[in-house]
Amino acid sequence: MPLKPYACANCGHWQRYFAPPPDCPVCTDTRNDLPEDGWRFLTVEEVRPMLRGHWRRLERDLVAFSVSPPLGLNGTGWLLLHPEGNIAFEAAPFYTDEMLAEIERLGGIRILAASHVHGYGALWQLQDVFKPEVMAIQKEDLRLTKAFRVTWPYDDALELRPGQVLHHVGGHYEGQAVLHDAGRRILFCGDAFKVDQDEAGNSTAVSTHKAFHKSIPLTPGEIRRYREVIAGLDFDTVCTPFEHAPGIGRDIALAVLDDQLRGPPGVRHIPVDELRRSATR
Repeated sequence: MPLKPYACANCGHWQRYFAPPPDCPVCTDTRNDLPEDGWRFLTVEEVRPMLRGHWRRLERDLVAFSVSPPLGLNGTGWLLLHPEGNIAFEAAPFYTDEMLAEIERLGGIRILAASHVHGYGALWQLQDVFKPEVMAIQKEDLRLTKAFRVTWPYDDALELRPGQVLHHVGGHYEGQAVLHDAGRRILFCGDAFKVDQDEAGNSTAVSTHKAFHKSIPLTPGEIRRYREVIAGLDFDTVCTPFEHAPGIGRDIALAVLDDQLRGPPGVRHIPVDELRRSATR
């Protein structure tokens, strides 16, 4: 019986399986909710007509890919354009034919990577279609990569090319990593931070957490590990799997972490204006 890709209707996580999978390892994990109506898994043939693909070109040669209506966690696929080969970091929940054609027009993909499982989306599609040289995932999260083949597991850091480096930070997930792009001055931070934004896309508050939906905080040691890595990186923008947040730079990120270290553990949505004041003290 051939293996087929199946997407969890609750969170969007893809698995290759012989038949509809018995459960979803992302939903059964404490960081996500179980489906209230039981398991339902979708085939590619079911997903394709459900969705419309979208992309938008942002400043600094960055392209964001997404779908509507939402599928699962509904993350964003970031495409970092580069004359020596593009990097795809994180992935949209699914790629329509039009989205794949646009990526091809932009030069395809040379390198694939993601922060952790909440950003994996349809990485398997990008690997199947574009045959990138590298699929990089931190070694602690290999257990969640059954939908695609990891070609470059790594330990603490991996330089994809000069100025574009993956750093293992753990915390939210054991194998969570951030991608620092020095030239763009962007930190693709996974779920190390959550940025609250209004309908116009303005950032209003920032938080950090072990599990956002359950409001489970990180431990002091996990916060210190975030700070140890992030303090050495220069950036003025963060991109989570869900938000593009210009103006959220290193000083604001460190102010969030310092707030966590000052008090008891908690998930605090700290207003950006308050963080800016803290960062200038």
